[in-house]
Amino acid sequence: MRMDRRSFLQLTALAGGGMALNLYRLPAAKAQESGTPSGMTPQAFIHIAPDGTATIMARASESGQGMRNMLPMLIAEELDIDWNNVRVQQADLNEKVYGHQFSGGSMNTPEGWEPMRRVGAAGRQLLITAAAQDWGVAPAECTTGSGKVLHSASGRSATYGDLAAKAAALPPPPLDSVKLKDPKDYRIVGTSRKGVDTDGITTGKPIFGIDVKIPGMLYAAIEKAPVFAGKVKTANIDHIKTLPRVRHVFVIEGGIKPSAYTSWEPGMEPGVAIVAETWWHAQQARDELKVEWDLGPAASQSSDGFRARAKELLATAPERTVRKYGDVDAALKSSAKVVEATYEYPFLAHVTLEPQGATAHWKDGKLEMWSTSTLPGNGVQAVAHTLGIKPDDITTHMVRSGGSFGRRLQNDYLVEAAWISKQINGPVKLIWSREDDIAHDGLRPGGTVGLKAGLDANGKLTAWRHHLITFGDNKNIASGGGIGGDTYPASFPPAYALYTSTQPLMLRTGALRAPGDNAYCWVSQSFLDELAHEAGRDPLEFQLDLLSNTKAQWKSGEGDAVGDHEPTGQSVLIPERFKGVLQLVADKSGWAKRSKEPGRGMGIAAWFCHLGYFAEVAEVSVDKSNRVKVERVWAAGDIGSHIINPRAAESMVHGGIMEGMSHMTQEITLAKGQIEQSNFNNHPLMRMRQVPKIEVYWNKTNYSPTGLGEPSLPPILPAVTNAIFAATGKRVRTLPLKRSGFSFA
Repeated sequence: MRMDRRSFLQLTALAGGGMALNLYRLPAAKAQESGTPSGMTPQAFIHIAPDGTATIMARASESGQGMRNMLPMLIAEELDIDWNNVRVQQADLNEKVYGHQFSGGSMNTPEGWEPMRRVGAAGRQLLITAAAQDWGVAPAECTTGSGKVLHSASGRSATYGDLAAKAAALPPPPLDSVKLKDPKDYRIVGTSRKGVDTDGITTGKPIFGIDVKIPGMLYAAIEKAPVFAGKVKTANIDHIKTLPRVRHVFVIEGGIKPSAYTSWEPGMEPGVAIVAETWWHAQQARDELKVEWDLGPAASQSSDGFRARAKELLATAPERTVRKYGDVDAALKSSAKVVEATYEYPFLAHVTLEPQGATAHWKDGKLEMWSTSTLPGNGVQAVAHTLGIKPDDITTHMVRSGGSFGRRLQNDYLVEAAWISKQINGPVKLIWSREDDIAHDGLRPGGTVGLKAGLDANGKLTAWRHHLITFGDNKNIASGGGIGGDTYPASFPPAYALYTSTQPLMLRTGALRAPGDNAYCWVSQSFLDELAHEAGRDPLEFQLDLLSNTKAQWKSGEGDAVGDHEPTGQSVLIPERFKGVLQLVADKSGWAKRSKEPGRGMGIAAWFCHLGYFAEVAEVSVDKSNRVKVERVWAAGDIGSHIINPRAAESMVHGGIMEGMSHMTQEITLAKGQIEQSNFNNHPLMRMRQVPKIEVYWNKTNYSPTGLGEPSLPPILPAVTNAIFAATGKRVRTLPLKRSGFSFA
């Protein structure tokens, strides 16, 4: 008989005197109300040992964003157990048991806030029921605290460990029936807790995907064409097979198409896979590999060509109308002043500190994988499709990764490892080199934006015209290159038009941290700063005034290409929250009293994305060689009513700011179809000496908590470039900074 995980936990809990809590789905209607996915299946999150220690399963993948702490903290809070009596265990992939196991888009907090608390509350209710039955009292007479059930009338108490076995035999309550704590009684939520992996990370424990080792495992490396989707014509495979400790060599025919729409497709890039007894030997063999490539049509691409074509497209009528209301042309014609600018931003690589890779073991027609994917369910589907097997024949262990930033939403490396494992009929670990990781990344698409706006005689905005040149064709936009109709400042100008045009691309693209917003914020907030300057107004006052225009546009919808934009819930920008973070950061930074002196300046910017609001002020100094030093950054965030783990949240903001600053120095360029960058020397990260003093503040509002992976990043780019303008009078309209004549000191 084959036993599933749920049955195993139930049986072993009873045999060992512990408790496994198997908690069931909410009805669909209640699921929607509580934030629980309507497809959530029965799950087992909590195991309480006889000594009272609780093991809580972390359902989401961990890549540094703190999910392995945050979600179990929610369960432990409502379970009413001390955090020092909690052990966290990473769940394997099983969405029928754990629900949605996706980590991306800052969605784990909003998706987990209520369901995880209800899981803990249901566990607490079972323990109370067990105690009440033992004592012959009503459950309502019992309370809990620090891992105990208490009956104050009789003075009796029992530890959770004492009650675990009996509680395990009780039917679990419906999640929508359990009572949640009053937030004033929280003892875990809102307190700083050290990361459950921190000790392992700082002492070099093998906890990352690259550390996985299984018996008999071989190591693989793949040589791919220098041009995307280039195919192998000939290769000296027979020679490579004779090299020391090389065990297998394969030509990967590949099935990926030379287009820009492959980020989520299961196809592999062509190449030559070398499998050896160590990764070093596989890499040494690559040095002797001689491949003649059919580079294909992608070899015709170049950054210079993209730039020239974008200029042509800006001069012609746009291909698509994303959103339009009001008569933009008439409003511009009647404006007292018209301001125009063109902004350009580059392709970017993710450069996760741990390059891509995975471990796979094919045996007896089934596959076992150790995956760092943040979208592991899609990874299973892609692997099953490629290998021609059923998803149920794949077991996936979720392993901590050394960063994702959107890269591990793509599962190309996972498919490759699985395919190689099947070819050799055994276990294998695939590791990409840093050079592989940059040359074959799913890049953030670059873009060019033509902007035109009008100001009336009082310096108020009259119209905004926005034309994005991105990549794609008549049917598709390259993954990560689209723009939504609600993207700020949509709804706020009296007349507005957002257009896009595309040019072809043969390259893998995809989401990068704060996808889209990492570029659109810089463009829009920089141009707003330009408009404020042209209007002779303070940038903060100009933007606060703009944010007060919106209700008329939401309600009129005149000429709106995408319908009603009334702000219902959290998915549409709420002006008061946007203004709240702007006002808070202005107050904390002393914006109103800022000095204005040559070579030193402050810039302000804000953004709404992934349900979170952030405003940031940067103070910079610029020397005579245009070397920029970011001296201080103030950040104000609104991610709802609770900051679940404050120290971790502040660290996330620091990381978002530093990554955003890195974006200002990075670019990926192509020549003859080949990516010209190869490592950190020419796609750099910020250095410790470049880290400014960062202050983080929270504007808590009466909304459910939302995520923090994305929203702190976008505002830092325009905050810095606006500060550069304040210090020098020179606008930065092209990134990276060096293309505008600046560099970080």
